[in-house]
Amino acid sequence: MLKKSIFLFFIHVNGIIFYFQSLVKEVQLNKMNKIILIFTLLSVGFSTNNGNKNQLGEIAKKFEKNSNLIIEKAMNDSKGYDRLGEMLDTFGPRLSGSTNLEKTLEWILDEMKKDGLDNVHGEEVMVPKWVRGKESATMTAPWEKDLVILGLGGSVGTGPKGLKGEVFVVNSFDDLKSRASEAKGKIILYNVPFTTYGETVQYRYRGASEAAKVGGIASLIRSVGPYSMNTPHTGTSAYEDDVKKIPHAALTLEDAAMMGRMADRGLKIKVSLYMEGRSFGDVPSQNVMGEIIGSEFPDEVIVLGGHIDSWDAGQGAHDDGGGCVAAWEAVKIIKELGLKPKRTIRAVMWTNEENGLRGGNAYRDAHMDELDDHILAMESDAGVFKPSGFGFSGPDESLKILQDIGSLLYRIDSGIITKGGGGADIGPIMKEGVPGMGLKVDGSRYFWYHHTTADTFDKVDKDEFNRCVATMAVMAYVVADMDKRLPR
Repeated sequence: MLKKSIFLFFIHVNGIIFYFQSLVKEVQLNKMNKIILIFTLLSVGFSTNNGNKNQLGEIAKKFEKNSNLIIEKAMNDSKGYDRLGEMLDTFGPRLSGSTNLEKTLEWILDEMKKDGLDNVHGEEVMVPKWVRGKESATMTAPWEKDLVILGLGGSVGTGPKGLKGEVFVVNSFDDLKSRASEAKGKIILYNVPFTTYGETVQYRYRGASEAAKVGGIASLIRSVGPYSMNTPHTGTSAYEDDVKKIPHAALTLEDAAMMGRMADRGLKIKVSLYMEGRSFGDVPSQNVMGEIIGSEFPDEVIVLGGHIDSWDAGQGAHDDGGGCVAAWEAVKIIKELGLKPKRTIRAVMWTNEENGLRGGNAYRDAHMDELDDHILAMESDAGVFKPSGFGFSGPDESLKILQDIGSLLYRIDSGIITKGGGGADIGPIMKEGVPGMGLKVDGSRYFWYHHTTADTFDKVDKDEFNRCVATMAVMAYVVADMDKRLPR
């Protein structure tokens, strides 16, 4: 019975107290010996449970010392976190075409040079310019209420006098089409609850044109997110050619849901809307980058980064200032430790991901002749929350190598490498054959803040940020310093 109880203990760790009680009852021990036995089993049980998880792969064993140095430095450093705060507070949100973004980019170049990174430079990219201007909305019936809105990226304005109209609430595009005869001359509200970002974002992206096709005078959406504290969610939208352009804005989840209930009760809803949104011609921006030149294979490159532009609400802390600075800090730590990887490690901050993806496409075009020697592309664009590892797209042989390397990160719970992953900005070079991976983090709160005024520095946890730095740094360093290049 004693042996059986111990065996069950190892299998059912969550049932540990039950099996201890069973074991202690079977062997007649005095009180002190019972206590000693329990703590002994606890020690053995938990060390057994963690032993397999912490087993280093064959490649990882060769890099254990330097990887631990990277992790220790990243986890006990506040410089990267402080730098993120300085950037966000000094320059604010960084919408493409804005002075804020361009000032941020020049500051990054200056700071990278101070860090002693190699080949620090910018590469020009022409980007779209859209300016929000002032905007406001008021519900005037069935009772009066000021509404918190955010115009959607690319939206036209209402004109200087604004517009007024009855609100027509629908629950889907199909609902709109089936009731099209009721929609003419009204403000269309898509009251569509969040399911997944990919599914729900279509109302933000093409809702205005669908509303215009049935005679709507403006389009409103329920913000694309699962949670709100009266915080509307902006983001890019588009107009179809040959379809009238009408104003397009996001309401808070609270107000959209309220109007949905009002419509179900048969109440007439009226809203007055004022928006100054306006698009201009393309203006110059730049992708910025700095690197550690490889000691043996300088033309072979591991690239990592995020998009430096953001929407004009909040500070763009999680989306994606944090990802940019974490990648930058990862490269900086490798340099500060005096490590000299065989291959080049390049930190890139891409411009104009949010409303054009011009930065990612421009990087591909500028480096097309070098892409055969881009060994791995790594992106962080899901917030700098607690990381669990990476999602990887590339050959199975390479996946196994990266999983081996990932075992170095088990100690900070970020070593799980799964099949399938990448990122928007590295997408263009991945299509050209470059293996790519995206940092995977706890996404449970990301869409609380994403594209809202709440995406601010106070939402970034220092420990979680440092884990992201450590995770990217270890992965980039080992891939860059392996004897053999990662298979394509």
